[in-house]
Amino acid sequence: MKAKILAITAIVALTPQMACAQNSQRLNAGKTSEYGLVYTLPLTGFDIYLEARLDEEHPGEFYNYARRHLGINNAVTKDAVSAELTDVVIVPRGIADTENKWLAQFKNGTSAFMTLSADNIPLAINSDKGAETTAPAIPAPKEAAPSPLEGPAARQAVTQDMARSASASKKAELAAQRIFELRETRSDILSGQADNPPADGKAMQLVLDNLAAQEAALTAMFAGTHSSRTVVEKVSFIPDSAEVSAKTIARLSAVDGIIEADNLAGAPISLDFRILETGTLPITEKGEPKTFPKGGVAYRIPGRAEISISYGGKKIASAEVPVAQLGVVFGLNPALFTDKKEPYSLIFDPTTGAALELAPMAAE
Repeated sequence: MKAKILAITAIVALTPQMACAQNSQRLNAGKTSEYGLVYTLPLTGFDIYLEARLDEEHPGEFYNYARRHLGINNAVTKDAVSAELTDVVIVPRGIADTENKWLAQFKNGTSAFMTLSADNIPLAINSDKGAETTAPAIPAPKEAAPSPLEGPAARQAVTQDMARSASASKKAELAAQRIFELRETRSDILSGQADNPPADGKAMQLVLDNLAAQEAALTAMFAGTHSSRTVVEKVSFIPDSAEVSAKTIARLSAVDGIIEADNLAGAPISLDFRILETGTLPITEKGEPKTFPKGGVAYRIPGRAEISISYGGKKIASAEVPVAQLGVVFGLNPALFTDKKEPYSLIFDPTTGAALELAPMAAE
């Protein structure tokens, strides 16, 4: 039955349960709580993690001379930015439904107990285990790697003649000459023909790395630079019992990354929520819905839905999931959990309130 919280003075023992994947509490049905335990069935919500790659291109100082001096035909000639939605991870979670508080009434003298989440969602009865879950891999943001022009090697690569020259054409010619000198120096070191070879393998590697960094910096002055960074944002969605079509949940901007849905500076990222099945009450042998048992332990029989995320006309991710809001509430006879000969335990799905596993305690 629905709980009347104000009519109950519940003094319960709270102990941390390390077996559960989330912070939890254990409530014992005892005399002080009149052998009744109050809990909250969940709604199903979704945390949607959006990962996007933001790319930037910038021309080098000598892009006009890239083909002439280095034979580069695809040099960057102007600033450009672009964005791509690269990954979407959909994570269901249980949200305490304050409209669905229930009282499970057990027999006097019982030793039954419930394991609840920190926000009072049921995890188990007569068990400390809780549902076994596998956490999905959540994408992490990544900063762009430094440009070849940003390191100290870029300053070392600029010769005095390049710095003094006022002609862009002459600077480009000197920069190209320096690139070929660096390549020749590296070749001499590797072939053992250098006049002053490095003292050992570690010193050689340091010298080779520095030569490569200088060459990369000078080459970037002709070819331009490319950089990529990854951004990740979380969007939450709590469905009701209705379908949703092409709902804009965020937008993607090449400049600002993932932005809010009402910011028209980006292209829309949309969500579809399609109902596949609604939960129904169990049926008696006469074909009639079963009635809720007196003092019963309430649980949900959820429905199912498909949730999908699209961008640029393409479906990026989708999942078929049980959803509490699409189901019904039914109950189990509380005597199952207090039987002296063979008491049962029950494992709940914390995202829907469904009964996942009902078994004798001895079977655990």
